Amino acid sequence: MDPALHWIVRGGLALLMATAAFHKLSDLGTFIASVRDYRIAPGVLAPFAAGGLVFAEIGIAIGLLLPGLAESAAFACAALLLLYSSAIGVNLARGRRHIDCGCLGPRARQPISGWLLIRNAGLVFACALAALPVSGRALHWVDGVSIAGGLAVACLLYQGVPALANNARRIRSTA
Repeated sequence: MDPALHWIVRGGLALLMATAAFHKLSDLGTFIASVRDYRIAPGVLAPFAAGGLVFAEIGIAIGLLLPGLAESAAFACAALLLLYSSAIGVNLARGRRHIDCGCLGPRARQPISGWLLIRNAGLVFACALAALPVSGRALHWVDGVSIAGGLAVACLLYQGVPALANNARRIRSTA
């Protein structure tokens, strides 16, 4: 894989994990309540599970940025996303669509949906890309511009696609 594309993927995943951890830590009590609401483990374990998830997100974010740990961090990121998807899938199957996903903390409340499973599948694919070997091509200054632009586009898409989907849903429901 081209090293510039590799850094875009790794940087995007690291940014996602770091942002998610930061938002969850900004109101840990609300995140603990979200974890408890999934009813996957006994409620008394929710504070430990929430802390472990935030710790994992921080560790993955750091690992994705360190060349010697990037491949392992990419696999860990995929495993964490699959864990999140499993919890979402179980609760969708239970008919519990009202649960806040807890994805980005209390300021970005979002009920669970099939869309989150699709999004997570795309992110797991990005993790697979991040684990691919990188070509030996040296990076140049223009690659830095490409990486910054690629990260900006990835962030806009990550935020924009769900917003467009929500607007389309609202338009269809009022028509």
